[in-house]
Amino acid sequence: MIRGGTVVDAGGRRRADVRISPIDGTILEVGPDLDPGAGGAGVIDAGGCLVTPGLVDLHTHLREPGGEEAETIESGSRAAALGGYTAVVAMPNTNPAIDDAATVRQVLELGAKALCDVRVAGAITVGRAGKQLAPLAEMAELGVRLFTDDGCGVQDSQLMRRALEYAGPLGVTLAQHCEDQALAGGGHLHEGEWSSRLGIPGIPAEAEELMVARDIALSRLTAAPVHFLHLSTAGSVELVREAKARGLRITAEAAPHHFTLTAAAAGGYDPIFKVNPPLRTDDDVTAVKAGLADGTIDAIATDHAPHTQEAKEEPFDQAPPGMVGLETALALALTELDLPVERVLALLAWGPAAIAGLTGDHGGPVQPGRPANLTVIDPAAEWTVDPDRLASRSRNCPYAGRRLTGRVRHTILRAEVVVLDGEAQR
Repeated sequence: MIRGGTVVDAGGRRRADVRISPIDGTILEVGPDLDPGAGGAGVIDAGGCLVTPGLVDLHTHLREPGGEEAETIESGSRAAALGGYTAVVAMPNTNPAIDDAATVRQVLELGAKALCDVRVAGAITVGRAGKQLAPLAEMAELGVRLFTDDGCGVQDSQLMRRALEYAGPLGVTLAQHCEDQALAGGGHLHEGEWSSRLGIPGIPAEAEELMVARDIALSRLTAAPVHFLHLSTAGSVELVREAKARGLRITAEAAPHHFTLTAAAAGGYDPIFKVNPPLRTDDDVTAVKAGLADGTIDAIATDHAPHTQEAKEEPFDQAPPGMVGLETALALALTELDLPVERVLALLAWGPAAIAGLTGDHGGPVQPGRPANLTVIDPAAEWTVDPDRLASRSRNCPYAGRRLTGRVRHTILRAEVVVLDGEAQR
């Protein structure tokens, strides 16, 4: 039993205890002041805490296969569970890319014993090379519901149209990394004041916005849904807002670093602040926050992108882009966004679950009969980020020393307590 907490889900909030079954992994009973049973065995204290559906991350780089020196499915899932996630969607930027049924099976098998539910995003094109469509139907048969060439985006408009035409009948969603490579090529930082000061080639906001506009048009043409990954510019947010107002099947996500950091953070040439899309301007941060508040942006996704210390110690123009984020996303959202906690949890739990097609298992209401995938959050806990104490194999965290409010106390996966009092249990 989870006792003494406040349940928060899409239906609102109420004071309630939650009894779960270790036999079938479901919620048995929800209500105030439930009888804990003889001796009170198996009671988890949630006093002063929120009991919510487990968080869902749409955008996690687990690096396996091929990049195990930076992260493994086991280490990444541990970080996810400590961050309150009961499900993550593993991106296909692996070596080899997740672009066929065999590699999907491999990742699913590796994830079977993970500390969270590991789902897979398949590549749209073979090798994420943008030349030939990957076997979407074969991967969809294995349960893949999200496809993306994350890291580069599909540059060929005709190929993207064909992919959307295939995706519609399959009932899957294509997710786009929006970047026009002809405009962005050779850039490493947002094109503007700081790229000029530092002498680093820049990536203009228009490189993202052109592809957002193109894929909105292709969604209209094909009537297929499109999900936009890690939006970072004010122009992109406005394009999505207008598309939704026209009733198009568009969803979007934003990463915590795009509403908490700007290009100024890279002023010391530290590659820890190199990410793709790059950190933008104060106005862009304001626009992303507004999009999260008004529903233009549907989800907060971590874009957890671990890299080895050696890789991140390369010069800025040679270091790989990316930041770890699974253990800080919730607290950053609670600390930096001036939003009701219900809205924050919608962005982190039931919103992304719906986009990923996971509502049967994750993000749904806390009620009897539902799978017991739950997170217990202490919204008042204050803590300081220490990259050396994170569970990820990598330490490329841009928030070292940052004081945050809100922390996961317990995470429950299919009725198993995988995090208890902030400590992983296996």
